[in-house]
Amino acid sequence: MLCRVAGRVVAVELGTVREIIPARRPTRLPGAGPFVSGLVNVRGTIVTVLDLPVRFGRTEASQGAGSIVLMDHGAKVVGVAVDEVLDVRREAELELETEAEALVPGGAVRAVGRLDGEVVALLDIHDIIAQVLA
Repeated sequence: MLCRVAGRVVAVELGTVREIIPARRPTRLPGAGPFVSGLVNVRGTIVTVLDLPVRFGRTEASQGAGSIVLMDHGAKVVGVAVDEVLDVRREAELELETEAEALVPGGAVRAVGRLDGEVVALLDIHDIIAQVLA
C-alpha cells in the first residue's frame, strides 16, 4: 500500500493492514513519545495511534487531515496516521533498487525503489511500531 507521509511516498506491506479510517483527534497520553498521537476508540477497541509524518521529520503533529491505517502488530491493533493513502501496488512494481536500513533516522526503511518516476521507501512498519510499544 502506498501512502504520502511528510511529503514522501512510502509503502507498507498490505498484509499488515486491517482497515483504513478517516483521521480523528486522538486522546493524548501524558509522557508519550513525540510521535505517539494518543488513543482513539474504534468501535469499542482502544487503539494507540502513531503519527508517521512526525516520525519522518514533520515538526508538528497532524491536525485531523489524512487517514489512520489500522495495522495488526502481533496480537495488537495499532493505528498509523498518514497524510494520504495513495494506492495499492505489488512490491514487484516498486522497482526496488537499494537496501536502505539507515536511510531514515532510526532505521525502519527496508529498501528504496521507484514507481512512476517517484522515489518510494519500503517501510518496516513492525520495526517502527516496536520502537514505541517495546
